[in-house]
Amino acid sequence: MNPLVRLRSVEKYFEHGVSRTYVLRQVNLDIAAGEFISIMGPSGAGKSTLLHILGMHDASWRGEYWLMDRPIHSLGKKDRMEMYKAHFGFVFQSYHLLDNLTVYENLEIPLTYRNIRRSERESIVADVLDRFQIVGKKDLFPNQLSGGQQQLVAVARAVVSSPQIILADEPTGNLHSSQGEEIMQLFKKLNSEGTTIVQVTHNEKNAAHGNRIIQLRDGWVESQ
Repeated sequence: MNPLVRLRSVEKYFEHGVSRTYVLRQVNLDIAAGEFISIMGPSGAGKSTLLHILGMHDASWRGEYWLMDRPIHSLGKKDRMEMYKAHFGFVFQSYHLLDNLTVYENLEIPLTYRNIRRSERESIVADVLDRFQIVGKKDLFPNQLSGGQQQLVAVARAVVSSPQIILADEPTGNLHSSQGEEIMQLFKKLNSEGTTIVQVTHNEKNAAHGNRIIQLRDGWVESQ
């Protein structure tokens, strides 16, 4: 059976006149359905870039990317976005909450992509608000929340639509240790239920929650 994700010779670089600065070099990576992978490496190693390529937020790269045997590298922007909306949840390092929407509305957006009925959306959002203990924050806007609260909402938004794959860029970076551990335990539970998780982290304890660690250095996969 083919892996869920296959990357072949994936490269990302910036051109400066006749020279190139590589961010990723010849990345070959297979991710099986149900894996929990941690990507580690020093700052500037290409970790977040790799995550954004997997999440289809970055289209300016070379190589092959297969998702469920579909050639993402050959798809147009619209088709890529449909694949993203159908299968992914993403936790951004800088939250990416929509400032003009309340917490409740931010959580509801991924469900509207899936054409879920309003009554069912209300039930799902209520459940997630309760699970993350942010019921009291549902009518607040992102700028009324602390950094840690925004991070919790961002994680809640990533999981609200029960995606097949969760991509998380430093998901506990702005949380105190007990909140961070709760998020990792939630990820472990989701993973045990079949969700594939790929996280970028500097935290070795968080990385150890995964079943495989990928080390990046200077854009190369150093070890898996």
